Amino acid sequence: MALQNPLNLNQINQMELQNLREIISSHKLMTTKLNEYASMCQDTQIKQMFSQGAQDANTTAQNLIKSM
Repeated sequence: MALQNPLNLNQINQMELQNLREIISSHKLMTTKLNEYASMCQDTQIKQMFSQGAQDANTTAQNLIKSM
């Protein structure tokens, strides 16, 4: 997922910035948890589902970080 428009930090207030930080932190935690779940799976389809979710969450976090 690519952000359509980069964020302009001059146009957001402190609360919005803090919310962005929390969203990024949540996506990083989601990445860690989904990777852990994938490592515990025996079923290849479920393992792949968790791995893909982890990759998507990480991509979103990285895109948000880059746009800041």
